[in-house]
Amino acid sequence: MKILVLGGTRFFGIAMVEELLRQGHDITIATRQRAKDDFGDRVERIQLERTDPVSMESALKGRRFDVVYDKIAYCSNDIKYALDVLDCGKYIYMSSTSVYDLKKDTREEDFDAESRQLVWCSRADFPYNEVKRQAECALWQQYRDRNWIAVRYPFVVGRDDYTKRLLFYVEHAMKLVPMHIDNPNEQMGFIRSDEAGKFLAFLADQDITGAINGCSHGEVSVREILDYVEKKTGAKAILSEQGESAPYNGVAEYSINTERAENLGFHFSHIKDWIYDLLDYYIEQLKTR
Repeated sequence: MKILVLGGTRFFGIAMVEELLRQGHDITIATRQRAKDDFGDRVERIQLERTDPVSMESALKGRRFDVVYDKIAYCSNDIKYALDVLDCGKYIYMSSTSVYDLKKDTREEDFDAESRQLVWCSRADFPYNEVKRQAECALWQQYRDRNWIAVRYPFVVGRDDYTKRLLFYVEHAMKLVPMHIDNPNEQMGFIRSDEAGKFLAFLADQDITGAINGCSHGEVSVREILDYVEKKTGAKAILSEQGESAPYNGVAEYSINTERAENLGFHFSHIKDWIYDLLDYYIEQLKTR
């Protein structure tokens, strides 16, 4: 298939593109071309500015793709700038579980993008969770006749995680830097970066539309993470209300239901099968600094 990837040159986008290439697809990557990648001549490249509708039209009008992955759309305007010009058989949007009011067993139907008021907005107009909701509102309300999928992930983590949110806890614990954590015992869901990329690639030829969740099975708390780091290193994490605010603060306990994805034949790993190996990697990296 001819596949266009908007973004895809870092983090789990790399794993997605590599999997699509392994499957034999014809890949074109559209970015601002400010970041280097290792795909070489295995992909075609298009230069564009994702938030500029003129640039989007100039770069994409007149081209046909079987599938388009949009990893860098955040808001309703981004959706409009893409779908008003794209000619494609399927559009796969990288959404987020931040669209939900998260709870235990969070399911796709727990966010109703059809009834929520649609606001055409830019990325800076609202907090992250609201601009992602508005992006989905645009899909559900203005582009319902198009063949699209909105993929919702929780926190994505891995060795290549540029956000360094999970690393924050490991580093602060090992270096005895005080941190303020307001939810140490809340169980939270995660997905490993390589698996996040593979699931996106898996969806290329799946006959579904609408929203779909992706997440590792099981949950883990910040307290469990710190307990493991303390046991492995001998350090004792310093928790203080005057400490640096931790990145997962404000997140209440939740879990993500992935039955829809599993029913398609994709099986996610269990978080306890890989999270401690990732923590070991972070610990070893910090020891060598």
